[in-house]
Amino acid sequence: MRYLVTGGAGFVGSHVVLALLDAGHDVAVLDNFSTGHRAAVPEGVPVYHVDLMDDQATANVLGDKPWDGVLHFASLSLVGASMADSFHYLRQNYVTGLNLVQACAAHGVKKIVFSSTAALFGGPERAEPIPETALVQPDSPYGESKFMVERILHWADRLYGVKSACLRYFNAAGADPHGRAGEDHRPETHLIPLAIDVALGRRSALRLFGTDYPTHDGSCIRDYIHVTDLADAHIRVLDQIGARSVVYNLGNGRGYSNLEVIQSVERVSGCRVAWEKAGRRPGDAAVLVADSTSLRQDTGWTPQWSTLDKIVETTLQWRKNNPEGYTR
Repeated sequence: MRYLVTGGAGFVGSHVVLALLDAGHDVAVLDNFSTGHRAAVPEGVPVYHVDLMDDQATANVLGDKPWDGVLHFASLSLVGASMADSFHYLRQNYVTGLNLVQACAAHGVKKIVFSSTAALFGGPERAEPIPETALVQPDSPYGESKFMVERILHWADRLYGVKSACLRYFNAAGADPHGRAGEDHRPETHLIPLAIDVALGRRSALRLFGTDYPTHDGSCIRDYIHVTDLADAHIRVLDQIGARSVVYNLGNGRGYSNLEVIQSVERVSGCRVAWEKAGRRPGDAAVLVADSTSLRQDTGWTPQWSTLDKIVETTLQWRKNNPEGYTR
């Protein structure tokens, strides 16, 4: 099959490209390289250097060749930044999603897998782990913008027959176990790579945002899912959306606190991770853990890299082998 991966030069997108190639599919990448890396795209994979804000350029790509499906990862993705610049986040993620889905409908592309988020689930009253039936109540413009795209996909199905899978995943982490790809954000904002950089002596200390949450140790609790397991789920759901659209929450189903992440990095690396207290970040929930029962039952998906230490181990290896990340 032939698939287009938007944001395929980014962290999750690049790992999904590898999974598609490993499964024998024909893959192309669309990316504006504002945050992605050309070096993250495997050799021989066609690249469209296009910004999805450009509706005509987007339409040209979708009309270039027959596509069996699109996997959409290209978006702004930082909760804190969305609180500081809300209209930019809402506009960017909504318009790029709209342009892409409209182009898919116009050119007969009937399958879209959308990278959604656990940030849809806000509010103090919520079941844990979180099922797909939980109340959608975003605590940030980032989460709101993702839900806006989910609504675009709802209407694309109802009016144009475009089927979709919205994967509301939790905290993507880790690196390709074969060393082909990893995490390289500039600046880096994710807890595990930041803690590893402190362990490796590349940072003096880690700032821990919030130590007074209603959790067992006062720090936030998150469900970390290995990016390779995440990619596997994307491949599996392609078979689920031939006749219907689906929504799945995607995580390991177990939460780890920020302090437990630090302890895991210290355990795996054998080095101390210095950290200091910082205030809570606006938009951060105390606990986010996924109930992925539906995905497991429908697709047979089971995470292979489910323990925090395994996730940390692959991240550590990537950062040791690639101290400068990707070259731009």
